[in-house]
Amino acid sequence: MEKRTINPWTWQNERSYAQAIEVTNAEGTLYVSGQTAINAEGISSTGNMKTQLIEAINNLEKVIIASGYECKNIVRLNIYTTSTEELFSCFDVFQNWVVKHNIKQASTVLEVKSLYETLKVELEVTVVK
Repeated sequence: MEKRTINPWTWQNERSYAQAIEVTNAEGTLYVSGQTAINAEGISSTGNMKTQLIEAINNLEKVIIASGYECKNIVRLNIYTTSTEELFSCFDVFQNWVVKHNIKQASTVLEVKSLYETLKVELEVTVVK
């Protein structure tokens, strides 16, 4: 698999995403459902945004690893949140995770009216290998 990042500008680099990712010669593609801060017993978190973001990232990693894929090969990541203001107040958590795994992904952040039960953030990805 080969990935190529397309960034005609540099300003998106500070925001931890790419304008486009081209993938060629992929062996497989994994489409991951939105991952949230729901624990192993299926109980939704009532924690703050930072706590929920950390748990959603951990759940996302579990699904990716269990599927035999790697986080570094995430090529698309959509973030749904009930509050962009709250999300961006702890966005360093997300950015540090992206750097840790050397992820280069196209992204969209959407503020939505609500998510399931008490959830504040949901991460939806596409991963290749």
